[in-house]
Amino acid sequence: MAANKSSAHAAQHPVQSAYKITALVLQGGGALGAYQAGVYEALAEAGLHPNWIAGISIGALNAAIIAGNAPEHRVERLTEFWETICKSAMWPGRPGFAWPDGMALPQIFRDGMNTLAAWRAMTEGQWGFFQPRMPPPILQWHGTPDTASWYDTAPLRETLMRLADFDRINHPSCVRVSVGAVNVRTGNFAYFDNRSDTLRPEHFMASGALPPGFPAVEIDGEYYWDGGMVSNTPLYKVLSERPHHDSLIFQVDLWSAVGALPRDMGTVAERAKDIQYSSRTRLVTEYMHQTREQQRLLHELMALVPEDKRDNPAFHRAERYANGALTNLIHLIYRDKPYEGHYKDYEFSAETMHEHWQSGLTDMRHTLSRPHWLDPPTPDKPFVTHDVHRVLSTES
Repeated sequence: MAANKSSAHAAQHPVQSAYKITALVLQGGGALGAYQAGVYEALAEAGLHPNWIAGISIGALNAAIIAGNAPEHRVERLTEFWETICKSAMWPGRPGFAWPDGMALPQIFRDGMNTLAAWRAMTEGQWGFFQPRMPPPILQWHGTPDTASWYDTAPLRETLMRLADFDRINHPSCVRVSVGAVNVRTGNFAYFDNRSDTLRPEHFMASGALPPGFPAVEIDGEYYWDGGMVSNTPLYKVLSERPHHDSLIFQVDLWSAVGALPRDMGTVAERAKDIQYSSRTRLVTEYMHQTREQQRLLHELMALVPEDKRDNPAFHRAERYANGALTNLIHLIYRDKPYEGHYKDYEFSAETMHEHWQSGLTDMRHTLSRPHWLDPPTPDKPFVTHDVHRVLSTES
């Protein structure tokens, strides 16, 4: 975890010159988001610097830290962010429980430690992130949208202001940033984008405002909740953007659509979350795969139309659907640990956070050990996907 600071200074990877867009797509998942930070550290080591970051929920918060800092400081700031929010709100100075590296703990002991950490997050909150609302909402005489929640997220705003430079986030020459949220009044999904909006801490907080734990966030007279309530992955935003450009996309998901059959009420709750928040990512990916191939075919067919026929209205309508861009999608999905339960998205212990981070770092390094995966697709296969876990399962 940020052990090699020099890695953040790596020169840009040569493959990026083959793509107009290098995108990092970050799903929501609470405490599991440390996995995304590990993935980013590995990308920084390799000199793969995204020029577009799209995030939802915890993915949006990671996006704020990455985009809000110069490349050479991003891993350091991500480390500070995660070490901050993984402290107890009541006892931030108390060190978390730690055990020697490589020490094997009995499963029941690890389960107990994780359950305790999740219980403390619920009862005490997390330093620099959220704290129990006082008075609690059931004791409020006149509530408002800003106070209708179990927790107050004012500490998160202070953390974002301290660790992210919003002038940098909104500078037109810096990384493009898109974060998704849901309009509470209309139920419509919305993206806030620094190419069209001036992003403030509230935009990122809105993307992670999951009710009833966190309050809706007011932006320009409207209130917003967590984007994961509608769609927990911003992949579609990147793939549907116009004009179309050749793209290298790193998609980092925190919930797996595939899992074991539950055998008790705890695993029922865990499996239900996995299915709810995985957003059927593979289904969306396959749909976009087929769509892009059809768009590419239309693009090639239109090139065969004689010049004197191109003023036809049908040709102009077809232009709106044609797409000659090439897309390379690198897909990583966090894999559960045996000791995790249905509370894994709000289990913020420092020990577990470091393990999530290391998993992301290891998975991305393993992906990058196959450099041919980064090669641009060919026109006959304009949309390709690579998944490190599919390769691992095949090899094992």
